[in-house]
Amino acid sequence: MNPLPPEAAPSPPSGADAHYRALEQLYASAPINLLFRSALTLGDAGRSQIDFTVEPSSFHAAGAAHGTLYFKMLDDAAFYAANSLVSDRFLLTTAFNLHFTKPLREGPAMAEGRWISGRRRVFVAEARIVDSSGEECARGTGTFLRSHIALAGLAGYVSG
Repeated sequence: MNPLPPEAAPSPPSGADAHYRALEQLYASAPINLLFRSALTLGDAGRSQIDFTVEPSSFHAAGAAHGTLYFKMLDDAAFYAANSLVSDRFLLTTAFNLHFTKPLREGPAMAEGRWISGRRRVFVAEARIVDSSGEECARGTGTFLRSHIALAGLAGYVSG
C-alpha cells in the first residue's frame, strides 16, 4: 500500500481551528464528563454547542432532570463560547444566573453558548438548552474571568 503523497496528507489544524480542537479535547478530558456524557463542538469564535442525552440517572424525585444538569450544561456552553476567544488562558466562572423554563425529560438535548461581551479580563456569555423538539428548557448568563492558568499547561489541552 502506498502512503499518501505529501500534498494529499491532511494538514494539522492551525490558528483558531487548532484552539477549538484543543478546547474540545480539554472538555472531553474533564472527569465530570464521566458523570454527564456530552460532546462539545466549536466552529465559530464566540459560539459553542454541547450535545448530550438526559438519562434517568440525572432525574430528581419528580421524574425530570435535576438542576445540576441544567447548570452544568449551561455553564459549560457559555464558558467554552467565551474561552473560544482566549487562546492563552483558562477562564473561570465568577457568576451565573439560570432561568428554568420547562422540565427537561429523558432523551437528546443541546446546549448552545454565545459570547456577548468582553475581550480583555472579564467575559459575558449566555447559553440555552433546547430539547429534542426544539423547545427551550432553560437559559443562563455567566460572567467569566481570565485566570492565571495557562491553557498550554493543562494536560487535556492539546494544540496542533
